[in-house]
Amino acid sequence: MDYLTDPVLLSRLQFALTTAFHILFPPLTIGLGVFLVVVEGLWLRTRDVTYYRQFRFWSRIFAVNFAVGVVSGIPLEFQFGTNWGPFSATVGNFFGQVLGFEGTMAFMLESAFLYIMLFGWKKVGPKMHFFATIMVAFAASLSAFWILAANSWMQTPSGGHIENGLFVVDNYLAAIFSPDLPLAFSHMYLACLEVSLFVIGAVSGVYVLCGKHVAFFLKSFKLAVLAAIVVAPLQALVGDLNGQEIGRLQPAKVAAIESHWETNKPGEPAAWNMLAWPDPENERNLFEIPVPYGLSLLITHSLTGQVKGLKDFPKQDRPPIVIPFYSFRLMVGIGFAMVGVMLWTLWEWKKGRLAPEATPGPKLLYLAWVAMAGGSYLAVILGWVTREVGRQPWLLYGLIRTGEGASKLPAGHVGLSLIGFAVAYTVLFLVFVYFMAKLLRHGPDLNAVPPEAHR
Repeated sequence: MDYLTDPVLLSRLQFALTTAFHILFPPLTIGLGVFLVVVEGLWLRTRDVTYYRQFRFWSRIFAVNFAVGVVSGIPLEFQFGTNWGPFSATVGNFFGQVLGFEGTMAFMLESAFLYIMLFGWKKVGPKMHFFATIMVAFAASLSAFWILAANSWMQTPSGGHIENGLFVVDNYLAAIFSPDLPLAFSHMYLACLEVSLFVIGAVSGVYVLCGKHVAFFLKSFKLAVLAAIVVAPLQALVGDLNGQEIGRLQPAKVAAIESHWETNKPGEPAAWNMLAWPDPENERNLFEIPVPYGLSLLITHSLTGQVKGLKDFPKQDRPPIVIPFYSFRLMVGIGFAMVGVMLWTLWEWKKGRLAPEATPGPKLLYLAWVAMAGGSYLAVILGWVTREVGRQPWLLYGLIRTGEGASKLPAGHVGLSLIGFAVAYTVLFLVFVYFMAKLLRHGPDLNAVPPEAHR
């Protein structure tokens, strides 16, 4: 089995494993940070103690998620030095700085104000505490910006050139704000909000189903629904714009995602393959279910817009096809399911079935929120799989191939570290589940009194 002796593939699998695990935590940290700003703002404005108790409950979940996210994220940056040394040596003077900005500007800022947010209620005034919460949420968002800036630059390198084996920066702003960044960051940020809203809704729904703290959790459930009304359709819109942009910047990726082989002639439409099974060796699909005009409409918003096919690109420059083709469709399917659940929820709300007196209310609806909470995490992972596998065979798109950027390590060493990460992350996940289950069993403190009441 060649994959067991290929150090480059094993390094890629290791990075994929650590990234897929780590990505479970930042989305909730980012979105829940925004939610905490909202509920604390509502408490300060209305002095409704329920909002204060909402903050105290959800901030504990934020803290556990943040801690595991930090621990799981550290190995990712180290791998650029261990497994991807040649890549780091070439682009480290810019790429390393961007990752450094994430640590010094975002993580340190978030850590500095996190203590005040979690434990400073009796040590600072309400306005200072609210400022600390805003800074924590801002820092979490800033962290996402720098990570996406680094990744988007790998997708569409700009602002410099490679000279004598080193990337020379000609324009820092152009390098940071690469062409891929605006829509990629927007798409990911909305995904973070969507994950958080469905997690809040799912947790709240389970409590309502169990008949525990019904009034408390119906309030958080409805807050999540109101926000999802805006976020879910906006995510679909940004996703559509992002698809068009990728079609312009990375046409080979789009061709692979759609298993599109032949460039349609001018004036003729390109069909969208709803389902297909690609045959890369023979440059065709063994079977397909085409939707006439579909691909032209999706990528160009024109009935006969031209979309480049895979045959227009040399074989050595083509991405894998099966993985991005199906990961993209699963991601989109989950996204549409989330919009459907949101619309279903609005219908049940209109019928008055989301009131405390209607408890337990629409049981299937609450279970659907639980399913979509899990689906939202899966959609994020699938989105990154589509994005990263679709970039192959490039590590730095069009400039450095993946094989060229990998460290020359013995396959056995890489395989051993891969197993070590798998074991370590399994243990870490079990620890996370233990503490999260403990928090959820304990539930909210409905007797918690705002600090001013003690004075």
